[in-house]
Amino acid sequence: MAERVVAAVAPASFGPSRSGPTAAHPERPGFSATRLLRLIDESIADCRLDLSGTAVLTEAACGAYAVTAVLAARAGARRVTALVRDSRHCTAGEAADATLALARVAGVHERITVTAERRRQDVAEADIVTNSGHVRPIDAAMVGWMKPTAVVSLMFEAWELQAGRIDVDLDALRRRRLAFAGTSERHRAVGVFGYLGVMAVRLLLDAGLPVHRSRIALLCDNPFRDYLETGLKGAGAEIRSAEAAADLDPAWRPDAVLVALRPREVAAVGALEAALIAERWPGVVVAQFWGDLDRAALERAGLLYWPLGAPAGGHMGVLPSDVGPDPVVRLQAGGLKVGAVLLTPPVRRSDFDLEFLDEL
Repeated sequence: MAERVVAAVAPASFGPSRSGPTAAHPERPGFSATRLLRLIDESIADCRLDLSGTAVLTEAACGAYAVTAVLAARAGARRVTALVRDSRHCTAGEAADATLALARVAGVHERITVTAERRRQDVAEADIVTNSGHVRPIDAAMVGWMKPTAVVSLMFEAWELQAGRIDVDLDALRRRRLAFAGTSERHRAVGVFGYLGVMAVRLLLDAGLPVHRSRIALLCDNPFRDYLETGLKGAGAEIRSAEAAADLDPAWRPDAVLVALRPREVAAVGALEAALIAERWPGVVVAQFWGDLDRAALERAGLLYWPLGAPAGGHMGVLPSDVGPDPVVRLQAGGLKVGAVLLTPPVRRSDFDLEFLDEL
């Protein structure tokens, strides 16, 4: 696929579809175009996002992530180039259609170009480059194409990059003295961490565990911990937390071990961890929130796990969009705000603006 700049039809829903939504019955009403545009406009207002006159290089995607390019254009970007490719979620064509259909509903399709080509000229013209899925990797070659005033917005908190994300060449950015920063997902206008508990509940429900009156062993070594505990307790679960299974009381019998550990070079739950869990709590379900599982080792130990299919290395076992488009829209708006703040001369950045930056 070369380049798509228009969409013929605006579908009623932008959520994942198996049977095809209709105008009267979108498969997931929370993803309707009307609701997505309301969320986009609210997020722009809450983040005080103004991209007037800028050129943005980001992605075109399906589901909730179709909003990113539209957000940029709706916030005033004069030109948005959205890279697209096939993914495990949808084809490049489906992603282009979803993005451009929403753009047409939003009235900004004429300022969005969707392309499958990673072109030097597009990179060179961009004021803001987002570290979005279809833009990655931002390698040394791509950094070399950027203009001296370009900025790079990491669409997640900086510590996540240090926890194993290798899709951006920080050294290349530093050599060229290009500004970059992570996005404070806990900023009051973004609030993505507030959805973590709901996401954990969704993951466990999909595994067949009711959460309410369930006993959950939470393995967590990062800032997710308080949010996960609050959400799970709010749903009625009994929670005991530690950074390793060995630190939990072996006499306690959890229904599930929820793994929320920073990704590392080896599996967060490998053969040794699987053997320990199986010895202490036979029949327990090991649920992957974050941090890779050695599923073969779990099977050898006779343990059940969820999800059955492994997500890509370092990725989560449940997506923010699984609980609705809201956290995705908020995060993308916050990430674009980071780009806008980095473009603003330091003396003109307000305290509100600076709170979005999560610098390495």
